[in-house]
Amino acid sequence: MKDSTANPAVPSVAARPDLSLSGVTKAFATATALQDVDVTLPAGKFSVLLGPSGCGKSTLLRLIAGLDHPTAGTIALGPDRIDHLPPKGRNLAMVFQSYALFPHLDVAENILFGLSVRRVPKAERQERLERVASMMGLSELLARKPAELSGGQQQRVALARAVISQRPVCLMDEPLSNLDAKLRAEMRSEIRALQQRLDLTMVYVTHDQVEAMTMADHIVVMNAGRVEQVATPRDLYAHPASVFVAGFIGTPPMNLLPRAAIPGVAAPAGAATIGIRPEEVAQGGDGLRLRAAVRSVEYLGADQIVTLEVGGARLLLRQSGQALPPGDALSLTLPEPALHFFDDAGHRLPSPSDQSPQPQQELQRETRA
Repeated sequence: MKDSTANPAVPSVAARPDLSLSGVTKAFATATALQDVDVTLPAGKFSVLLGPSGCGKSTLLRLIAGLDHPTAGTIALGPDRIDHLPPKGRNLAMVFQSYALFPHLDVAENILFGLSVRRVPKAERQERLERVASMMGLSELLARKPAELSGGQQQRVALARAVISQRPVCLMDEPLSNLDAKLRAEMRSEIRALQQRLDLTMVYVTHDQVEAMTMADHIVVMNAGRVEQVATPRDLYAHPASVFVAGFIGTPPMNLLPRAAIPGVAAPAGAATIGIRPEEVAQGGDGLRLRAAVRSVEYLGADQIVTLEVGGARLLLRQSGQALPPGDALSLTLPEPALHFFDDAGHRLPSPSDQSPQPQQELQRETRA
């Protein structure tokens, strides 16, 4: 971790507090968007709020930003509550999905807008601008208007405006959703590298699990206004806490089959659902043996996804090489150490996979200390 002299654009982690939410609820006239959210987003880390549309992640970000207010609960930055403060009093920066650049201002003026409103001395503004523009690769673009920039360049301008503010927390609301797939991949790498270089505290909202898994130090998985699980990308993949998380995390997601579809399995008491990752389904070796009918094959280049039917349930197999044509039968093995078990309510039960190593092909970056 760099100290504050190595990263003058941002205060040191030691000087920045954690962001804590306790019992946060948001109710509207006809629905409850958030219910009893308790989570701590640590300083200097990249935290992702992940979930499907309508799960409450953007509402939670708005509450943190002060663009809306909770019905109940508290939001604190370190020891100080901020949920009663207006947005400008919360000491946060935010990057919106639309970037919110002023079309009549050039790049330099857009980056400096917040500092100008705060009446930061001109010499200090210029010093910060030069440093941040160089860091973000914008030094040659400062005189251009937003309409003259590509989508990726506009994204950098929005990021530069957040970084130059020197706020302790940066909030990002699906900032890459307007970019094409190739540019999204490039910007994921750039944003993550920026966060690591500056030791920024980032809170990032997305529905895209690839963004979450490749960028985050830890992920807050949300569903129907509640937090399902908070964990590192590795732990989410290896030990999903619920059927929802198991079916949401992974491409393709975990196979989830009724217990009756796999006779002979040594399941713990109360198990109603059995899970196994598609790459763990084998065509040989030790484990539960079964026959499955091949229904379709999706070719992906380096590997392929084979859709099978077993006991009336769908089973996905991820494999390399040539798959059997649709209609043929396939002999499969389900390694028992790779099985996951869930009860009737969808909660995780003790599983052999809890003591098993993570599949090599799905290893994710460890959380940095």
